[in-house]
Amino acid sequence: MSKAFTKETDEDDDEELEPQNALPAGAKNYITRPGFDRLKTEIHDLLYVQRPKVVEIVSWAAGNGDRSENGDYIYGKKRLGEIDRRLRHLTKKLESAEVVDSNKQRHLKQIFFGATVTYAGATGEPRTVTIVGVDEADIEKNLVSWISPIARALMKAREGDTVEIRTPTGRESIEVLQIRYGTDEDRP
Repeated sequence: MSKAFTKETDEDDDEELEPQNALPAGAKNYITRPGFDRLKTEIHDLLYVQRPKVVEIVSWAAGNGDRSENGDYIYGKKRLGEIDRRLRHLTKKLESAEVVDSNKQRHLKQIFFGATVTYAGATGEPRTVTIVGVDEADIEKNLVSWISPIARALMKAREGDTVEIRTPTGRESIEVLQIRYGTDEDRP
């Protein structure tokens, strides 16, 4: 078979499976202090807890002989690749991260990164979201990325302002009811 049809290394697959960066080109990777600390904790767990356990299993499995039919060895090698990919991804995120401390925000009457905002839509039902970094967004916890449509619509608005947001069903007007900046522990 021609070498043109064979894969020299597994590195080609690594890049393909790595999560894509959701930031627009040239944008800074803003993140809150708790988000930054969570990424560091995950790196520490992967590097000093999970990876050594998997390496130990792979070493033990490799000593058992035939590796081609050794499930522990095959799974362990695959898991090591997953851990290493995640470590590379998290390391890149931390290197490009710019921590923003919402407690140091001076413009408390306007919405910026780190603000917790209560707003009401067409139904009048209040909803509260906190504007956080791309890597921290979690809609179930009401944490929205600063590049999300709702956050972009709310940016620089003040209490009482009405802003328009594009939704899948069309444009919707929402009214800003409350803006607060607090300690990171106050976040939802």
